[in-house]
Amino acid sequence: MDARKLLDAISVAERLKDATRHCYTANGRRESVAEHSWMMTLIAFFIKDEFPDVDMDKVIRMCIIHDLGEAFTGDIPTFEKTKENENTEETLLSGWVESLPQVQKNEMVALFDEMKKRQTLEAKIYKAIDSLEALIQHNISDLSTWTDNEREFNKTYADDRVGFSEYLTALREEIRKDTLNKLGEQL
Repeated sequence: MDARKLLDAISVAERLKDATRHCYTANGRRESVAEHSWMMTLIAFFIKDEFPDVDMDKVIRMCIIHDLGEAFTGDIPTFEKTKENENTEETLLSGWVESLPQVQKNEMVALFDEMKKRQTLEAKIYKAIDSLEALIQHNISDLSTWTDNEREFNKTYADDRVGFSEYLTALREEIRKDTLNKLGEQL
């Protein structure tokens, strides 16, 4: 990538460092979208041996780029996001991706298409990690930062996104146990 194009692209992506999410860190600060993507990428790195037949480098690339649209719209929690919000984000992101050099544009378009369809194992794993990371972050944060709907959300969210994998299903169960423990409840 040409040096100027790289700097231009990074200046847009850098916005994700300041785009806050609804989740909090362990120290009580709102998590940024960039931190969420970084943690997802780290999770993908740590679990790569659980999926020896999967292109985990592709999963990592998906984790890195998945929320780039939020550089334009900011984060809208999944339980508040509407179809109109999704369309706006997709339109703004597509316009930006079109401005990239052909090689990067083609790769991003292909990855975003694969992620949206969620038919490949790579796309299913990326989406499961995306969902599970939010739950993990909630469990790490102080309970006082949780909204009322997040208490139920953390017990049930992402169950439908892990069923294709014994490993991810087991991970989801461990996250649920942490949630129930945090809430003072039992299975």
